Amino acid sequence: MLELKAESVALSDEEIQELHGHSEELFSLSRINSSIWWQQVRMHWLREGDANSKFYHSIISSRSRRNTIQFFMVDGVLVEGVDNVRSTVFSYFSSQFQARRSNRPSMEGMQFRSLSCREGADLIKPFSLDEVKAAVWDCESFKCLGPDGITFGFVKDFWDVLKVLE
Repeated sequence: MLELKAESVALSDEEIQELHGHSEELFSLSRINSSIWWQQVRMHWLREGDANSKFYHSIISSRSRRNTIQFFMVDGVLVEGVDNVRSTVFSYFSSQFQARRSNRPSMEGMQFRSLSCREGADLIKPFSLDEVKAAVWDCESFKCLGPDGITFGFVKDFWDVLKVLE
């Protein structure tokens, strides 16, 4: 009645409080009702089990039967039975994925020159500024160092500024 009255005229503060109280009570009763229904459904499930589980198990079983390979022809011979099908499939795929012997070049017997300790140390020493400048000047000016678009020409033009960056 209060909601109908609120549609036509403004409610007083007491009526608004009463409306809120009724709404809260209705919400509380609705929650209690839902809880009771949930408990009853749970008790029913515990007593009688899930009625649909037989249906779902039959669907899974039929899908499993449908996905099995019961027989097939290999070189004009019918192969059937679980063990025969399994061994035939295994032998086919094992022959497909075996490494084939091929004549590959061998490194055995070849003599390679090894680096001296000094040459090995030279490989890990830092570059000098002159070596970097020589490498930059050997590159064409319109080539980019990376996807940022900075060209070697830019590096050459601003070498005095860029060479001190470390």
